[in-house]
Amino acid sequence: MKDLMKSLELSLAASPVSVQVQLPDGKRLGAKDPEVRLGFKDRLSMVALAMGEIGNVGAAIVEGRVAIEGNMRQLMRVATSLLKRDPTTSDSGGGWWHRVIQRTRSMAAHTLLHDARNIQFHYDLSDDFYALWLDPRRVYSCAYYRTPDWSLAKAQEAKLDLICRKLNLQSGERFLDIGAGWGGLLLWAAENYGVDATGITLSQNQYAHVQRLIEERGLGARVRMKLVDYRELHVDQPFDKIASVGMFEHVGHAQMVRYFQTVRNLLRPGGLLMNHGITSGGVDNAQLGAGMGDFIERYIFPGGELLHVSIVQRDMALAGLEMVDTENLRPHYAKTLWAWSDALEARLGEASRILNEQYGEDQGGKALRAYRLYLAGSAIGFERGWIALHQMLAARPDGDLQTGTMSGAQSVYPFTRDYMYAPSKLKTPIAS
Repeated sequence: MKDLMKSLELSLAASPVSVQVQLPDGKRLGAKDPEVRLGFKDRLSMVALAMGEIGNVGAAIVEGRVAIEGNMRQLMRVATSLLKRDPTTSDSGGGWWHRVIQRTRSMAAHTLLHDARNIQFHYDLSDDFYALWLDPRRVYSCAYYRTPDWSLAKAQEAKLDLICRKLNLQSGERFLDIGAGWGGLLLWAAENYGVDATGITLSQNQYAHVQRLIEERGLGARVRMKLVDYRELHVDQPFDKIASVGMFEHVGHAQMVRYFQTVRNLLRPGGLLMNHGITSGGVDNAQLGAGMGDFIERYIFPGGELLHVSIVQRDMALAGLEMVDTENLRPHYAKTLWAWSDALEARLGEASRILNEQYGEDQGGKALRAYRLYLAGSAIGFERGWIALHQMLAARPDGDLQTGTMSGAQSVYPFTRDYMYAPSKLKTPIAS
């Protein structure tokens, strides 16, 4: 224990932010006038800190065994300085037995019942809480900052439009949004591109919210929201274009090929799929190390699994989809998450009231502490490249070698990117 404490003192001294740690016995280590203070109530949490297991320290903060003072940006700088190893490194070395265990667990975790419960655990927390720190459209995925000084609202609308442009949406096309959230993309596509739009979700709250928006905007004739799992969606006619935004992270490694096969079957031959989602920074790790993956599993996204982009593209290919364009928006998600984090930090009193009224002070307090750490910690994760965000545009080949203007296209994709950045003809101007 003495050696651990000595190591901790050296780490605190090397921190880029002045930090002070109060031990359970009242002794203080580190700076006398710190920017960040950590007060520990038990020795186990102290050991986790000394060993660089910052996810376990985060769990102790959520459970009230560690008190924090200081802003979240400074706290995250301290946390990353205490890491002992790269969190994208696999503890198992990626051996075959580990992969078998991982696949078995993934299969068991992603039944229809488990997935519905997991989605509702996160997304049905509280609409009022999410509204405090998301943009007015409640777009809960990576924004797209054409310039760094854009507002979150403007960057989110730019992301919605980028997806529509990449899919080359045309008026009258049948469009499916898998995991439609609070309806941002669904309604943007319908109102600006004239598509016949269907959204699906497993969240009761999101379903009810989007239903209200559809009725308020008089879009019932060509926009619909369904409360259904993607595996149980049955349609009489396939879709021309499909988007899946921030959803496939919930699918699970063992289900990924089946997921893409299901999407392929829902897509007409020649049609396009936009798969926008978080990918892992490491090739072999099943989750982030240093306890961070366990923290996310326990408090934020139960059942969530991240795959490296190379594995995702392999699974796409196995399902019969051709990847035609891939873009990494990792820095954009770091900026998005900091915008969310800053917005939540600015309204902590309101957030506490909302969650305490719904869940009681104990559970409400835990939820708020978890989200404060999750948003800021995820921002750091994207900054450091521990996780990434890829937009993967894929096509279902139709076998027609004369499709479009290029011989051998086999899809509606034009095989140049010019169309993505053509002058805007939006009916709804992007926010200022």
